[in-house]
Parts: sequence; structure tokens; C-alpha cells
Amino acid sequence: MDPFSFASSEALELPLNVKIVRLEGEQTQIPFSTLIKRPDLRHIGSNISPHSDLYLTVQLWADSKPLTVPVRTPYKPFKNERKWGNWLTLPVTFNTLPLTAQLAITVWDVSPAGGDGAQGHSIPFGGTTFPLFDKENTLQKGRQLCHLHRRKAADGLAGTSTPSSLPTRRSEKNGKSENGLVDKEQEEAERLEKLLKKHEMGEIPRVEWLDQLVFRNIEKQNILSSSPSARSLQNRRSKTDGDITTLDGEVEADIENEVFTLHIELPRFDFPVVFSDHEYPPPPISSMQHLSSSQNNILKPPPVVYFGPGVDGKGEDGSFGGRLVRIYDPEVGSRDNPAETKHRRLVRGHRTGAMDRDLRPNARFRDELNQIVGSPPTHALSPDEKDLIWKFRHHLTKDKRALTKFVKSVNWQDNSEARQAVQLLSKWTEIDVDDALELLGPSFDNSDVRAYAVDRLRKSDDDELLLYLLQLVQALKFEHKTPNSSDEPKADSSLAQFLIARAAKSFMLGNYFHWYLMVECDDKSPGQPPQYRKLFAKVEYDFMIELEKTPTGKETRKVLLRQAEFVAVISKISLEISAKGGPTIAKKAERAKQFLMDPKNELINIDPPLPLPLDPSILISGVYPEETAVFKSSLSPLKMAFRTSSGRHYPIIFKTGDDLRQDQLVIQIITLMDQLLRKENLDLKLSPYKILATGATAGAVQFVPSSSLAAISTKHRSSGQPPILTYLRTHNPDATAPLGVRKEAMDTYVKSCAGYCVITYLLGVGDRHLDNLLLAPSGHFFHADFGYILGRDPKPFAPLMKLGSEMADGMGGQQDENWARFKEYAFTAYAALRKQSGLVLNLFGLMVDANIPDIRAEPERVVEKVMERFMLEMSEEEAIRGFERIIEDSVGAIFPVVIDRLHGIVQHFRT
Repeated sequence: MDPFSFASSEALELPLNVKIVRLEGEQTQIPFSTLIKRPDLRHIGSNISPHSDLYLTVQLWADSKPLTVPVRTPYKPFKNERKWGNWLTLPVTFNTLPLTAQLAITVWDVSPAGGDGAQGHSIPFGGTTFPLFDKENTLQKGRQLCHLHRRKAADGLAGTSTPSSLPTRRSEKNGKSENGLVDKEQEEAERLEKLLKKHEMGEIPRVEWLDQLVFRNIEKQNILSSSPSARSLQNRRSKTDGDITTLDGEVEADIENEVFTLHIELPRFDFPVVFSDHEYPPPPISSMQHLSSSQNNILKPPPVVYFGPGVDGKGEDGSFGGRLVRIYDPEVGSRDNPAETKHRRLVRGHRTGAMDRDLRPNARFRDELNQIVGSPPTHALSPDEKDLIWKFRHHLTKDKRALTKFVKSVNWQDNSEARQAVQLLSKWTEIDVDDALELLGPSFDNSDVRAYAVDRLRKSDDDELLLYLLQLVQALKFEHKTPNSSDEPKADSSLAQFLIARAAKSFMLGNYFHWYLMVECDDKSPGQPPQYRKLFAKVEYDFMIELEKTPTGKETRKVLLRQAEFVAVISKISLEISAKGGPTIAKKAERAKQFLMDPKNELINIDPPLPLPLDPSILISGVYPEETAVFKSSLSPLKMAFRTSSGRHYPIIFKTGDDLRQDQLVIQIITLMDQLLRKENLDLKLSPYKILATGATAGAVQFVPSSSLAAISTKHRSSGQPPILTYLRTHNPDATAPLGVRKEAMDTYVKSCAGYCVITYLLGVGDRHLDNLLLAPSGHFFHADFGYILGRDPKPFAPLMKLGSEMADGMGGQQDENWARFKEYAFTAYAALRKQSGLVLNLFGLMVDANIPDIRAEPERVVEKVMERFMLEMSEEEAIRGFERIIEDSVGAIFPVVIDRLHGIVQHFRT
């Protein structure tokens, strides 16, 4: 089923077209005696010939105002009927049409002598005004009949005098209509016209022989309804239309008898198009003050207008008929509440500053402060909490966790208060890296605060800095903006200078820093504003300048240039294979090998050895063409094996046409969590592979020899034993072990399953099926393909964790001791990562402006989604019990098994 049954006019970016089909009607010829008496009449073309040449003009109107210039039909001579068949294009699109839009269509006659309403040598033959939206606010489409008002030009006004459809006028007398005959003919013509529209739209089945008979009868009916003999009965109608130019009594009667109908045609659409207006953003807040985004009360809700009794409408006597207008005050959002300002000055009076140094909280205040300091980074401080932190700020300098809360409690618009806060930063005890990362987020724009956070990062070594480098590059977007350029962050900020200096000293950092910047510069999608591309290009330029100042900088620049050429060659080969490689996978693989063996590509022998951009610690000296393969996929990913300087093979997968930045982020977080767990002496054998996005739609992935659980299940299904257990027993046999699997391999499998189950749950990884769950012969279990994260999943009723029964069976079943060890590892890992939740949340907070699909979908809820899975509102014991329920629900879920079966069937038919 289609999820929608109508379309929105706002999404219709097509020009407005209207087809002028034909003009039907008979004109009563004026006697020659009248033409002799009236010389001005005999010069009008339609009075001389019943098929004289006419032309039309179409103009768009709305709210009694013209929106476009008139569009005119080309010249066309007529012989037997007035038929144009021309499409006219108006200079406006459907998505810009207002609800009151209507077409003012005027038919012009030739009259060299002029006349009423003449424009040059033309006078109005008739006019009609056609609304583009009906009473249900639906766009009109298909064939339309428009009544032509003789001798009038279409006015296009809101209360037009030339409507395209006339109401049925009945004069009730003894319960009958005086003109019953004509009304019945008109009603029959309207009924036939509606049926004809349904036939054209395919709602009525087509029967060729019967359709021809019906069409001929419809033509006869139209001729009958528009013939002068039938129209003569209309003379008895009340003359309510009026405004017919009176030439003389005889000519006026003839014009009243004439009924002309203009046939037009509008574009047809598969669905009804409903009017929807463009929602304009609210007016900007006054810029008289530079507001700190770290203040929680900046974006106040708009003031609510309350009307007094009898003011918001007409009074009881109906005397009040005026219109009330709400006036937008731009200072409402930028000015503090005067009462709150006065309160803050009293509480934070500078005369009490000396006394605050000796203040110590009592037991009640100490508990409140501990609760505030222990709250997650997303917690919004209330005014009372801010005042409490400010009051005991000197006491809190000993608590490194309290600095971020203190910065949030400062009113940075008060110069004296801001000066005190900056002086206090130097006295604060050294903060942790996670708090320093929070201070670099979008909520803190004070340059002194950000510089303080950068100073803390200077104490981190290169390995630690590499774990956060991806987020630190994104944090450049939040650097303090200059007053003269409020749209562009500063490229010479303390953070940018720090990253450039450290990257210039370490090739490992410089390699990744360079490629992170180049990907952002390469991203020209709508999700990446131009000012950000300009910012990253300036930082890259400054990085290259800084490299020149170092002793090995010139060599480093040459290496980065060779890497860029290397990636360009591989990208070109990958694109060629994907577009023109051949009809089969074998043909594509053969063509890829030819490209790699071509000496012009300089991939057979790479001299001197080149640091691989994916992993600069690997020096590659050539490629093995015979090991090249192409995967079965719409993008035809290319697998290549490189020869390293140490002589071993290093296989990678290169993709073009796919944005790998989301996968790169997930692998970076997995690597970070692996390091955090190792610090807790918990090695879960995660061994995450490497991913590097080399462009907005290209990137490289380290290839790990492994098999998917789907392939393992298919291959070992007939063994009568759990497929995963059979696979592990095949590659790691040990007859003395309990399950016939070598102890180290089973231990690796159990630990890696526990680690990946916890991490993929915390990151909300979705679209999990047996094809992207991989198992290496050594027992390392891992996930691949992170196209859905943060709780998004294309499958219905997806579990919070992918833990199938086949994975448990690979451990010997839920009754085996391996399953108990699995749960123990999972609980320990979850508890350990909960203690480091602040670091993980701050890293995602730095990514809110990243052009990554699942972050861009709801950037304001990114941190909240991750925080929900940490269950920080619970105690550790309650959180672990809740996590245990998630494991039990996941391993016993039935619906994921059905989805996996369906997925396997689909993949089988694809291959």
C-alpha cells in the first residue's frame, strides 16, 4: 500500500501550464441592415465571420492582484471551428501558488475601430475567471469547462464578475422552474462532463465501440444546449447578470442569447494535490547583544497574548468590528526578565565576592551540589541551581567535575561576573578530558573557556588525541564567531591552532587530520553549509603552511600528495568497474585486474613505499592483482590486496558511491570503548577494523577474513549441530575441550559477542541480520555495515539488541557455562561504560552538526538517544537488571528470526 493518498502543493516544483483547447458556442449573426447602420460593428471580426480569428491571454491573479504578466496564444487561423490546442506556460510554479490563485482568461476579437475595453486593435470577445483550487483546497486538474462572459474582459478580482461557472438560477413558482428545459440540459451537460473526466482518468473502463457512440451523443448534446433555439428560453430569466454593453435593443438581445464555453485543460497528477503554504522561519532576534548559547534562558517562548472580555471579537452589541494585530517585539528574546536580573544582582552582588571565598556548604547544600555535579551533560540547570553553584564556586574549585556546571551557571553578559569566572578557571583543579570535550561543544562559545579546554587537551598524548580527533575536527564548527561575521566560525581559533600544531609534529595525527578535513571540503551536499567548507579549507591551508616550518614538513606534504593521487587512481578504477565493468561479477573482476596491472596506474610497484591512508603504520609497496575481487552489490565494492614493506598481505575494500562517514564514526566509538574497557582490565577481544572516508561518497575499509553467520548457517546446517559451534570446531579443534573447540577460540568468541552486544545496543545499531554479523576463524565476532544507528531501523519490531538463538547455541546453549560467562562479561562491560558515559555523550555532542544521515535526522536528540540507553536515572544494580531483561528479550524474540529468514530468501533470489 502507498503510505500517502495525496500530495502537497508545496512539494510541486513544476511550472504552471494550461492548455487552451477550443471555444464552443454559436454567435447569432447581426443583420446586414444593422451593420450598415452601425459602422463600428461591421469592423469587428466575429460579426463578419462565425469562425473569425481570435486569440487568448491568460494571467494569474490572487487576492485581487495580478501575479504574472499575461501570456498569449500564438496566431492560428480557423476554418470550421475555433480550436487552439496550445499549452501556455506561466512564469510561476505550483509550489508558490496561493490558495486564492485564479486564472483570468480573456478572448480577444479584432476591431480596428476600437470599442469598449479596447486594447489597441482588439476588444474583448469574452472573459472568464477560473480558480485553481476548489472548495476543498484541492488543485484542479484535467479538462475544465469555463463559461465565457460576452463583451467582458476577465477581471481576476476576489469577487469577480466573470466567474467560470454560473450558479443554477431558479425562480420558484408553484414548485417548478420557469426555465426547466434549459436547466435540465445544463445539468445533463455537467453530468456528462464529470463522467468524461472520470473516463479520461481511467476510473471508467474503456470500450472502444461504445465510447465512440457516447462521444457522438455528447457532441449532439453540447450542440443542443448551446443552440440559439434552446437559448431563446433564457430571455425569460431575470436580468441579474447585468453590465452587458447596450448597443441597441436588438443587438443586446442577441448577445444575451449567446452562450460560449471555453474548454481548457490543466496538468493531471496521480494523486490529488492539496494546498499547503510555505512555513517561514520566525523573525530573527535582535542582535543588539551577543548572546551566549550556554545560557539556558535565551530562547524564550513567544509571549502569549491574552485579550480582555469583549476585546477579542465583537461585543454583545456588535459595535466592535476592528481587527487585532499581534506585533513582534525582537527584544523579547534578547532581554532578560527585569525581576530575574534584579534577583541575580542581589544574590551575586559583587560586594559579597570576598565573603564567598570562605563559604562552606552545610550537609543539605552539599547533597544538592553533589546531585547537580553528578547530573549528565544534558541536564539544564535551573536558576536556583545556578545561584547555588555560584554561591559556593570557590569551594567547588576542588571538584574537577563541577567546572562545566559552573560555566553554565555564569551570566556571560555581565562583564564583571564573566571576569570573575575567567579568573577562577586558573584556580580550578585539573579537569578530565571528557569535561574538556564538553567545553568545546556548541553550548560554550566563550573564547576563554574554550582556550582553557584546549590547554587541558595539550596534556594528552598522540594516541589519546587520536581517539577524539574526529570529534575535535567537527568542534571547529563551534568556535567563537566574530561580531562582523556571525555566520562563519574563526579558522584561527585556539582549537584550530592546537590541532594544526600537533598534527604537524606527528605523521599519524597529520594523516588522519588531513583526510578528515578533505572529506569535509569535498562535501558539497545541502547538509554542509558553504561557510563550513570554507572554514575547513582554511584550516587545511594553515596546516600545509605549518608543515613547511617543520624539518620533515616538505616530505610529509609530498607523501600526502602521493596518497591523494593513489586514492584518485583507485576511485577511478572503482567507478569504471561499477559503471562499465561488465554484466557479471567475473567480468568486472577481470577488468579490475587489468586496470591494476596497467603500468600507467603505477600500482604494481609503489616506490618508495607509501603509507596507506587507512592505516599510516602500514607501508605498501605494490598490489597483488590476482587477489582482486568484486563483491555482489549495486555499488560493486572492490577488494584489493596490497604488498607491505614487511612482505605480508594487507587486503582492503574500496567503495565509491557510498558515504562511509557514519560507519567511520561507529568504528571510532567502538575503538574508544575498547580502550576504555582495557583500562578496566577487561579485554573483550573486539579488534575493530579500520574505516576511512576519503571523500563524501568514497572510502576504504580494512578487510578481515571472515564468514557471515548466514553463510555459516547455510554451510553447516546439515551437520546436525549448531552451525556456529561446528564452524568454530572445524577451525579450532580440540578433542579434550568440553565442546570440542579450543579454549582460546571459544573464550574469544564469548568475549567478543558480549562486547559487541553491549556496544551496538548503546549506539542503537539497526538493520541487523545474519549477513552483517561476521565471525573470523580465530573466534572473533564482529558487526559490519552501520547504515542505521541511534535507534533507527528499517525493519518493524526490531529488538534493542541483536542476539539470536544461533549465537547462544554457538556457546553451547543457554544452559552452558559459556552463556553464564557471556552474561557476566556483558554486565561488567555495561557497568564500566556507564561510568564513562559522560565522555561518550560529549563526543556525540560534538557531532550534532556533522553531515551524517542518522545524526542529521534529529540533531537535537542525538545525545538524548544515547543517554537513554545508559539508563543513568537508575542505580547500577537497577540498570544491570534492566540490561539483563533486554538480553533475555533479544535471545528469545521470534520476529527477528522471521525477518532473517525473509532476508535470506531475498538474498537467494538476488544471487
